[in-house]
Amino acid sequence: MSIVLENSIDSETGGRTDVERRYQELSERWPDYKVEIIDGRIVVREVPTTDHADIIFGLLIQLMPYVTKRGWKIWQEVALFLGPQVDRYRPDLLVVPPDPPKWGDDHVYGNATYLVVEVVSKSSVHDDHEVKPRTCARGGVPLYLVVDAFAGKVRLLSHPGKDGYAQELVVELGEPLPLPEPWDLTIDTGRLT
Repeated sequence: MSIVLENSIDSETGGRTDVERRYQELSERWPDYKVEIIDGRIVVREVPTTDHADIIFGLLIQLMPYVTKRGWKIWQEVALFLGPQVDRYRPDLLVVPPDPPKWGDDHVYGNATYLVVEVVSKSSVHDDHEVKPRTCARGGVPLYLVVDAFAGKVRLLSHPGKDGYAQELVVELGEPLPLPEPWDLTIDTGRLT
C-alpha cells in the first residue's frame, strides 16, 4: 500500500514536516511492516516473502565472516539519514563501522555506511532501482547493492555524487561480484538464489 502526503511544514512539531510526523506515527503503529518515505510519499510494505529472506540469508553468510573479522556490524530495520530531505529508507541490510554516527535512535548517516543492500520485491522495482539510488548517492552512501531475482541480476553502484553514482557493475545471478575498497571480498551471487 502507498500513502501520498504533501510536504508541508507543521509548526506544532517544531519545524518537522507533516510527512515526517506521519512516518513516525505509522512506524510506531505498524512495527511489523516496512515503513519508508520514498520520494516524498510514505510507503508501507508487508513483511517480505521467504524467497526474499533466502536472498538476504545467502548474502549474510558470505558477509558475516568478513564483517566480524573487521569489527563492523550488519544492521536490519535501521533507517538511513541522507540529509535534510524528507526521504527515510529502511534497507534490507546495512553494513556499518563499529560506532557509526546516528541521527536519533534508529537512523544512521548514509555516508557512514560501508554497504547498503536492497532486495527487490514486486512492489519495489522502481524505487529500488531508480529513486533510492539517486538519493543514496546524494547522501554519500559509498556502495549501493540491488539484488533483483525477478530480472536475474545483481547491480552494484559506487562512487556517489550529486548526480548519482559514477560507476555501475551489473552481473547475472550466478556470476561473481567483486566489492571495491574497503572490501576485499567477492560475492558468490549463485548463493543468493
